[in-house]
Amino acid sequence: MSFMKRILMVVTVLFASVLPVRAQADTVIEVGYMPILPVSQLFVALENGWLEGDDVTVKLVQFQNGPAMVQALLAGQLDVAHFGIGPAMVARAKGADIKVVAASIQEQISLIALADLAGYFETDPATAFARFQADTGRKAVITTFPVGSVPETVLQYWLRKGIKINPDQVEIIFQGAAQVQQALLTGAVDGAAILEPVVTSVLKKVEGSKVVAAGAQMFKGQPGAVMAVREGLIAQHPDIVTRLVDAHKRATAVLNDNPDQAVAAVQKYVGGGRMESETVLAALTASANSFVADPTQIVDGTREMHDFQLEIGTLKDEVDIDSLFDTSFYDGLK
Repeated sequence: MSFMKRILMVVTVLFASVLPVRAQADTVIEVGYMPILPVSQLFVALENGWLEGDDVTVKLVQFQNGPAMVQALLAGQLDVAHFGIGPAMVARAKGADIKVVAASIQEQISLIALADLAGYFETDPATAFARFQADTGRKAVITTFPVGSVPETVLQYWLRKGIKINPDQVEIIFQGAAQVQQALLTGAVDGAAILEPVVTSVLKKVEGSKVVAAGAQMFKGQPGAVMAVREGLIAQHPDIVTRLVDAHKRATAVLNDNPDQAVAAVQKYVGGGRMESETVLAALTASANSFVADPTQIVDGTREMHDFQLEIGTLKDEVDIDSLFDTSFYDGLK
């Protein structure tokens, strides 16, 4: 070996000795999400730097609806999904290897009615739609998310088991969050089964609009959004899953106890960053008692929703609810 080669080897070894030693190479995790308030824990955790580190890089993938996320999971494109429990059950039933490791929100879906319809709910909600049709000559038009989503399921549950009417008394149309809000603001529909911040925004901007059935009235204990992870991520990187759940729990505490500290993070991701901070704060404050992280809090509600979806046919295949959840990560934080 030449003298110059020996010198080069010595220099290389010395230089390497002063470089920081990394425990492992970066693990890139694909995190799918919908830009909606019920998954605010993700936004708070991201903006506070609680998810990434020297060993983890987060790649965000945005979706506009749950069915699209289901397809992505079935195609193996996501490691983590922040979406509704309804799509989570559908994904699991179709073979996606996912586990719900944290809840995000419950009793979030409300029915908001514009002025013309709202008045009919002042007496006997069970006959409100029939009386509206008798007076106007048409069915009330209610918008919500696509079939199988949590808002659509809650609406169907309330119609059938809450006020106990035939859903055919109502014309239901299916839209994304932005379209639902626009339809309400322009008066293209009579009401919506929808979540925050659409509710707060419409109440603020549309005179006479009113929440005629709150979350607990529509479906007591209704589960909402969740955080699901692939079983492969659990097996290969349980430490990363623990970090995700811990960040989720910390973010939930911020949302419930200090919603003002979450406004900037939520505003950045929800509504394309165009929502006024006052509206975001009002929506977060209205939801403060609904944000949850403990997955055990929604197991019973999920089981009831699962059975109902099977009953009406929006869930085609039965899901083992106990195997859908993995509560060990959250339990380990206590």
